[in-house]
Amino acid sequence: MAAAQLLLVALGAALAGPFSSAGKMKIVEEPNTFGLNNPFLPQTNRLQPKMSPSAISGPAHLFRLAGKCFSFVESTYKYEFCPFHNVTQHEQTFRWNAYSGILGIWHEWEIDNNTFIGMWMREGDSCETKSRQTKVHLVCGRSNKLAYVSEPSTCVYSLTFETPLVCHPHSLLVYPTLTEALQKKWDEAEELLYDELITDQGYKKILKEIFEEAGLLKATEEKEVEKQNKKINFEFETVEKCSKEYKQLSKEIKTLKDLLSQHGIAYKGNFAANTSVEHVSHKLATAVTTLLNGSKDDEHLHGDTGVWNDTV
Repeated sequence: MAAAQLLLVALGAALAGPFSSAGKMKIVEEPNTFGLNNPFLPQTNRLQPKMSPSAISGPAHLFRLAGKCFSFVESTYKYEFCPFHNVTQHEQTFRWNAYSGILGIWHEWEIDNNTFIGMWMREGDSCETKSRQTKVHLVCGRSNKLAYVSEPSTCVYSLTFETPLVCHPHSLLVYPTLTEALQKKWDEAEELLYDELITDQGYKKILKEIFEEAGLLKATEEKEVEKQNKKINFEFETVEKCSKEYKQLSKEIKTLKDLLSQHGIAYKGNFAANTSVEHVSHKLATAVTTLLNGSKDDEHLHGDTGVWNDTV
């Protein structure tokens, strides 16, 4: 009898061994990285930018932020701002399909009153019929940090980035970042506006062209095509169009001649050498520019007509 009991105990211990070990197994749930860094997902499921970031531009002292990223956690979402690169959003949950997406890729500056107002990150992930985009406001702060995130309208985000790099009152001025040639072009536009030779709308158009040439703003696709067409095609398509352009240039020449006459300056052109309307118009425009540059009061500084503001 005792031998039988001993046999039952030994058999029970042998059977319980594997099951007792199985009871100690643990199932660990790792946070999901859907579409971000999960190596087991196909490449097509990871974050896919629609375009490459624009070239770095703007104030040179901000270039040191390139290559760095700053994060901010709001509720269950983590936002990452990488200056001159992109803005991303990552849902911090254990859901199998937690969202990770691009809220915008570095595109261009927003400029107003000779000041960099903000950085636009465009062409983010699709959102219904449009793409997500983000405007980043740069404000003075003791350290570099992403301080605030909001969504003022559907799929349009607003970020506030604090940095000591913009605390100086002149740190976000546009004019100092331009090349000497573009600064000169801006000065000439200021003078033309000052003398009421161009409208405010024409002045803004010139500034936009300057900013686009400097790489601060992105030219529209239509404008890029137009530029290419101008470079390729130097001939008029029809006689009517040629005649129309000729009359327009002739009218401009008359206006320039009248302006010179008003200032008592006699224009002498070598028409025997070149009698083309474009040549005459260019020479007259040069003469008028020289006149305007020489007739300014000493107190009127280039680029200072009250439309600039030294504050950030």
